[in-house]
Amino acid sequence: MNFFRAVRRSFQLIGLFVVFGTELAVKRPATREQRADWLHRFCARAMRGLGIEIRVVGGEFPERGAVISNHLSYVDIIVFAALHPSVFVAKAEMQRWPVVGWMTTMSGTVYVERGHGGSAMRARKGMQAAVDAGLPVVFFPEGTTTNGSHLLKFHSGLLAQVLDSGAPVTAAYLRYSFVEENGPGVTVADDVCYWGDRNMLAHIFKFLGLRGVRGEVRFAVEPIAFSSDRLHRKMAAVEAHAAVAALGAEGRYRGMHHF
Repeated sequence: MNFFRAVRRSFQLIGLFVVFGTELAVKRPATREQRADWLHRFCARAMRGLGIEIRVVGGEFPERGAVISNHLSYVDIIVFAALHPSVFVAKAEMQRWPVVGWMTTMSGTVYVERGHGGSAMRARKGMQAAVDAGLPVVFFPEGTTTNGSHLLKFHSGLLAQVLDSGAPVTAAYLRYSFVEENGPGVTVADDVCYWGDRNMLAHIFKFLGLRGVRGEVRFAVEPIAFSSDRLHRKMAAVEAHAAVAALGAEGRYRGMHHF
């Protein structure tokens, strides 16, 4: 990790927040499509500024319905948003983050409070509105991040809401790798992935000093074909988990970068 690179990129990122935040405050996009487009442009610009390469393999980013993926870092949302205008489902606590919370809210993020009864049902209205507007909805059924060594059990609440609406669900698998050397002791699992009880600001600063970070997203070619019992939420979560895990296994089998 290069300290001076981290400082330079920190100022670049602050500058982007100022420019795009000002645009958001002045124009105050009214439609979901306009908000998703703003987030897409902001994240694509951030990825270029940070020198992060994004590759798409397998299928393509679906134009409608839901996209479900494994969850590794706060960077995941930026990667998906940089690829395509989308609406995201995120933890409610993000809404309270300084600056970022305001920007995610203004960009149309749907919030969910895990562990609170009825939260997924309340989030359904926002997800349905996004689907009706022709925007894909992206969420992470694990509910938290990992270091990429395993896939956690999927929560079924949000998935059940999407299935009940009749929207297609497409599986995706995200992995990160280094295409340049970053020195001894630097790993994707610890320095790109953000998981466990860690200091976020310290992690972000170190992440900004990395070079040669690549994000690779593998999309399924077709939406998940749920069983005839698809309205059984627990079974649907198991089938969704299997679909995402299969994409991860396919990437490893083809000899791509992995943890």
